[in-house]
Amino acid sequence: MARAQRRPGSPSPGERVLSGRRRKAPPHEFVLDALAPLSPATRPMFGCLAVYVEEKIVLILRDKREAPEDNGVWLATTTHHHESLRGEFPQMRSVQILGRAVTNWQVLPADAPDFEEASLRACRLVLAGDPRIGKVPRRRLKPKPVATRSGKREARRQER
Repeated sequence: MARAQRRPGSPSPGERVLSGRRRKAPPHEFVLDALAPLSPATRPMFGCLAVYVEEKIVLILRDKREAPEDNGVWLATTTHHHESLRGEFPQMRSVQILGRAVTNWQVLPADAPDFEEASLRACRLVLAGDPRIGKVPRRRLKPKPVATRSGKREARRQER
């Protein structure tokens, strides 16, 4: 029996298409492959892809046209750990688009000559549970509804 040929640009049989559009591959997908043993979760953040291991955000993967100097792998860390991490990642620097000279988010720039090697080294640190990478995000409080006179009347009506 003859095999059906795929049209160029059409999805492979195993590729799932939702709502008629093919999903864009995540930026720097090799990072997700390296972290696969930890079953990382991903969520959109800042127009990029945030990577979580359990409750901690550990990385952001960025590859955008705007501000390409900040493309790469962002490390979730604190200024307390910058010096020791810079010893392992000499190309690491603060994310510039956040508007401050020094930020907790540090980037391994995609245009650095050792980008893939450095990114995989960061993944090994995450796999090993290195406390310098990863932060538990603060919980955002939902704003309390503002009580209005009509709202109070409605609440009284519902109580009756």
